[in-house]
Amino acid sequence: MTQAFDSVPVIRDLSLSFPAACVTAVVGASGCGKSTLLKLCNGLHRPSSGVVRVFGKPIDYARLPELRRRMGYAVQGTGLFPHLDARSNIELGARLLSWPPERRAQRVSELAALMRLDEALLERYPHQLSGGQQQRVGLCRAMMLRPEILLLDEPFAAIDPITRVDIHDQLQELIAAEPVTVVLVTHDMREAMKLASHVVVLRDGRVAHQGPVEQLRRQGPAEDPEILLRELLRGDD
Repeated sequence: MTQAFDSVPVIRDLSLSFPAACVTAVVGASGCGKSTLLKLCNGLHRPSSGVVRVFGKPIDYARLPELRRRMGYAVQGTGLFPHLDARSNIELGARLLSWPPERRAQRVSELAALMRLDEALLERYPHQLSGGQQQRVGLCRAMMLRPEILLLDEPFAAIDPITRVDIHDQLQELIAAEPVTVVLVTHDMREAMKLASHVVVLRDGRVAHQGPVEQLRRQGPAEDPEILLRELLRGDD
C-alpha cells in the first residue's frame, strides 16, 4: 500500500497487519506516516495504491458509517465539541444511533468508573476540565459503542507526565475490562513499551521494525527505550 499527497509519498509500499485483541504501538519520528496510517484504517484517507482491509475485508468507502460504528478514535487534544458538556460528548454516537436514555446513562457510568472520572465532572464543558480530564472524556467517547478496534493518535502527548502515568494505568484497566484491538500512535518509546504488547517502528513511511515488545526488551537496552528507538530508526535492527 502507498499513500501520497501532491505526489509526495508518505506511506511507501507498506504491508502490515495488526494482531487482534492486543495493543500495537506505532512509533516513529514526526512525518513518518503514523497518523496517516490511522486515517487509512478508518477511511479518512484512501490509499493511492493498494488495499486497506479491516475486519478481514477491503474497506467499502460507500459504507464508512457502518465501519466507524465498530471503531473508536481518540486524538491528541481530545477533539471534544466545546458546546457540549462532557456527558453529551461521550454519548453523542449513541444518541445518533437512538440508544434509549437509560442505556446511554448506564454505559456512561460504566466508562466513567473505569476511567476514574467523577460523574459530577460530566456536567462540565470541555473548557472547565483539566487536560487529563478532557482526555479521559475523549477515551470514554471512543469506547462508548463498545468498538472492536480502538485507534489512538498520540492521545497523551499534551498531558503532564504525572497525569499521563495515571491515564496509562486507567487505559490498561479499561482494555482489560473490555478487550479490544488497539492501535496506538506515539512518538514515545517508553509509552509504547509500557502499554503495548506489539510494536511497529516506521521510518520514512516504511516498516523499520515490527514484533513483540518482549523481543525488543531482550534486544535492549530496556532501561532506556529512547536509545533503542534511535537505533531502530538508524536501521541498526
